[in-house]
Amino acid sequence: MKIRVGMGFDVHELETKRNFYLGGIQLEGAPKGAVGHSDADVVIHAICDALLGAASLGDIGHHFANTDERWKGRDSKYFLREVTRMVNDKGWDIGNVDCTICLEKPKISPHIAAMKNVLAPLMNISEDDLSIKATTNEKLGYVGREEGVCAYAVALLQKS
Repeated sequence: MKIRVGMGFDVHELETKRNFYLGGIQLEGAPKGAVGHSDADVVIHAICDALLGAASLGDIGHHFANTDERWKGRDSKYFLREVTRMVNDKGWDIGNVDCTICLEKPKISPHIAAMKNVLAPLMNISEDDLSIKATTNEKLGYVGREEGVCAYAVALLQKS
């Protein structure tokens, strides 16, 4: 069996009076939301980059450029479905995905089950093969000052 690992990272600025999409769901009542060309879902964007990297297919910006009006305001779940298709078309299956969200508030743990419920089917994996964790930046840097949110993801692909 051949395996490959890919790593992804994404960051977006936070702004008041914006909807906050994270891990394929909207966080109702969040004090700030992410700014971006699409819905600015850093979790999905990081996962897409990890999958694309492992399959040697470039990055999310190559396939879904933030200068292309087709993607303006787009739900990032569309990107994850397309990236999964691209990876599968190259003969790869997704083994597992591990993602870490860096954000001061709101607390993410109450939302993890809903995120996994939405994201796992988009990648044709079980919820057990998707790990989503969250941490703060202990008030340090742009995350600590609540100016931005970022996410890291690692994906394992396998070919029989």
